[in-house]
Amino acid sequence: MAQPTTYKDLLDAGAHFGHLTRKWDPKMAPYIFMEKNGIHIIDLNKTLASLDQATNAIRNIAKSGRKVMFVATKKQAQEIVTEEAKRLKMPFVTDRWLGGMLTNFATVRKSLKKMTTIDKMVKENTAYAAMAKRERLMMSREREKLERVLGGVADLSRLPAALFVIDVKREHIAVKEAKKLGIPVFAMCDTNSNPELVDFPIPANDDASKSISLIVSAVSKAIEEGLSERKVDKEEADKKQSEEEGIKEKQAADE
Repeated sequence: MAQPTTYKDLLDAGAHFGHLTRKWDPKMAPYIFMEKNGIHIIDLNKTLASLDQATNAIRNIAKSGRKVMFVATKKQAQEIVTEEAKRLKMPFVTDRWLGGMLTNFATVRKSLKKMTTIDKMVKENTAYAAMAKRERLMMSREREKLERVLGGVADLSRLPAALFVIDVKREHIAVKEAKKLGIPVFAMCDTNSNPELVDFPIPANDDASKSISLIVSAVSKAIEEGLSERKVDKEEADKKQSEEEGIKEKQAADE
């Protein structure tokens, strides 16, 4: 099992630094430790407890074989999230959130199909080669745009089981869509966010890349553990099944 995140890890990453006091959301009051030099300081004991709760729940989702969608369109989080989501083979959105990405999933599927069609056409080359240069250019531009916005969800055949969001305020449309569909939301919540909008708030600085990286890493480890537990369970079930089949075959032969 991966090493749990410690109080010192959070402190070193600057996860306790919130926003200016005038920018706060009063709903974050339970997670605020104090005010220092006009800035709210997050209570890291609350962060640890929330992170523990969130990672346990997300581990079980991964263990069940369902997908967790990572959402982070802010600059300092894009690279961190893309890397981890790709490594875990989980869907992600780091360019911009297309309105209706969850609530109008059928339309998104159509756009993904379009991307596949373009790829197929380019690969087979016949119709593509017959096109005028301008048409080809337009098509490749469209492909690039689709890849940028939907590349991270290209393998998503059904709605994700959960969302993991960096910055609730910025990704408010994604959070709203998930809520509408009853999809649980795990999210980093800074002092300017409303933690009540999500199911599993993780109070932490969502602007510093070190803090983002630490929380994303903890969530990723939990997903990884869930996936490997699933693999072990499957192997044991397969072993049991083949043993039972062996016994039945032996009984049949003895008869």
